[in-house]
Amino acid sequence: MYSGAAAAAGPPRRDFISVTLGPEEAVGVGGYNNSKAWRRRSCWRKWKQLSRLQRSVILFLFAFLAVCGVISYTSMGEAWKSITNKSLDEQRTEQEIPGLKLANPAVLPAPQKADANHGDYPELSLQKPPKLPHVRRGPSNLQIRAPWRDMRLKTRHDTIRAVEELVEADKVEKTEKSIISWRGAVIEPDQSTELPSSKIKEPEKPSPVETEDQKEPVPINERQLAVIEAFRHAWKGYKDFAWGHDELKPLSKSYSEWFGLGLTLIDALDTMWILGLKEEFEEARKWVANDLVFDKNVDVNLFESTIRILGGLLSTYHLSGDSLFLEKAKDIGNRLMPAFKTPSKIPYSDVNIGRGTAHPPRWTSDSTVAEVTSIQLEFRELSRLTGDEKFQKAVDEVMKHVHTLSGKNDGLVPMFINTNSGQFTHLGVYTLGARADSYYEYLLKQWIQGGKKENELLEDYMRAIEGVKKHLLQRSEPKKLTFVGELAHGHFSAKMDHLVCFLPGTLALGAHNGLAADHMKLAEALIETCYQMYAQVETGLSPEIVHFNLHGQKGHKDVEIKPADRHNLLRPETVESLFYMYRFTGDKKYQDWGWEILQNFNRYTRVPTGGYTSINNVQNPSNPEPRDKMESFFLGETLKYMFLLFSDDIDLINLDKYIFNTEAHPLPIWVPA
Repeated sequence: MYSGAAAAAGPPRRDFISVTLGPEEAVGVGGYNNSKAWRRRSCWRKWKQLSRLQRSVILFLFAFLAVCGVISYTSMGEAWKSITNKSLDEQRTEQEIPGLKLANPAVLPAPQKADANHGDYPELSLQKPPKLPHVRRGPSNLQIRAPWRDMRLKTRHDTIRAVEELVEADKVEKTEKSIISWRGAVIEPDQSTELPSSKIKEPEKPSPVETEDQKEPVPINERQLAVIEAFRHAWKGYKDFAWGHDELKPLSKSYSEWFGLGLTLIDALDTMWILGLKEEFEEARKWVANDLVFDKNVDVNLFESTIRILGGLLSTYHLSGDSLFLEKAKDIGNRLMPAFKTPSKIPYSDVNIGRGTAHPPRWTSDSTVAEVTSIQLEFRELSRLTGDEKFQKAVDEVMKHVHTLSGKNDGLVPMFINTNSGQFTHLGVYTLGARADSYYEYLLKQWIQGGKKENELLEDYMRAIEGVKKHLLQRSEPKKLTFVGELAHGHFSAKMDHLVCFLPGTLALGAHNGLAADHMKLAEALIETCYQMYAQVETGLSPEIVHFNLHGQKGHKDVEIKPADRHNLLRPETVESLFYMYRFTGDKKYQDWGWEILQNFNRYTRVPTGGYTSINNVQNPSNPEPRDKMESFFLGETLKYMFLLFSDDIDLINLDKYIFNTEAHPLPIWVPA
């Protein structure tokens, strides 16, 4: 509103504002043009307009996100890397072996060479035998190095939880794809077993037991206590009458020598450790430290000294962690190496461990197939522990050579092999008893020991089992027991050694490690037969050899025993298989059968002054005719398997962590360092 004075002063005045535009802001040239320079200046102005507190908060958030990103990348990198490598391995495998898809290449890698001439095995659906529930049990004074258990990560950070979910999802995916078809055989890989490094490892010492991983002390059950009492009774006889010697003669209260190396004592070392007999173990350790000397002019059998002495020392080293036993194992291992100095690399049967010479038996240049192919677990482990590859190289050459030989019958091998020519001899005779038995056992166990990657071993094992089913299996009358006979030049014999009773346990072990389900069914049938070899005999103890009736006759049992075969040597094979069967099925009848056998050992073979004796006549309960000899394997194998059979603790020598040699000495399954 204007005043009257202002109106009278004249016409109204106009105000102007002058704006000068720089050349860069002129119309058509300047203004907002979205250039990078303009945006940088604009952002910088906005940044400068923020308070110091606001700028600090933004900088902190950026730094926090950067740190989280680095942690997430580091944690998830290995998981993504393994997934990528898995895909690449599967692609390479499918290129090498058309039609073969591996669900877990780390457990069962493709063979380097695919032999198109090999026949396929019948494809069978797989049903993995159930496992016992995990029960933490064991003797309170038992200090076996506890197997590693799966550990779940517990953290509050969302990033780590996300990684756990990723790993868990990967486990589910592997479980859904667990069945592998390998050369026609259905195999389910054991997810917990990893491949060992192909390189020989440096000497290692068993790691100490983690505090959180130790076994909780629990009482021993009554049957295990009975085994401990039996062992102490046997040990008393050995200590009183045969200390430091090979074997006890309990009736004459004396001893017998074979190699003069304290076989019974060394064989029993790991048994004492497993049974928790610390006082007896320490006393035996002192003898090993002070009196066990291998530098002596004596011939030893390569096979027997390997499985009993080398195997026993290696096993005791792993259980106790005491380097004394490893040093002794290296000593005997080196002294046995001259046996491999033959034209064919098939080792001689005998070695003089003092002179460093070796030779075949005086009457032949042959070695038995079982002996030259059942020393591998021990020498391979010695190489792994010492870093010296010569031990493993020597025994691996034997297996590779036998793999290529002709003279097999659907995977079954003859009993003898010549150390000069390297060829099988005495062709046409096939058995799973003496002179051939542990060849088949060690095919499977080497494959497991080495992480399930040596497919030639698995191939030979699978072929052999098919050969057994095709040529050696029959059923008896009247109970139709399934048994394994022998084949001699095309003629079947219904003869079965007690030694063959290792087979049910081996078949069950293979099924547990993913082999065909019908292996477990066959194991169940055969262990019934082995039990009947005891149950149908007057003393309840099996003879060394039985013959089965193939034709039903009134008043006749399935089992017949010839006078020359009716002795019992306190052998472990049936108890061994009972242990495997109970461990994998949880069926209590196997424990009950073992308990019957132990009671009959006590009834007919126990010597009051100490020790147990083999007997000559299992058919005469009133006079079983004692032979006055306690074999070292009674303490090293029979009583050890008894104790394990009666235990419900699957971690008392966990069969996913250890493999037993043929003398019942547990050795670790290889995993990468």
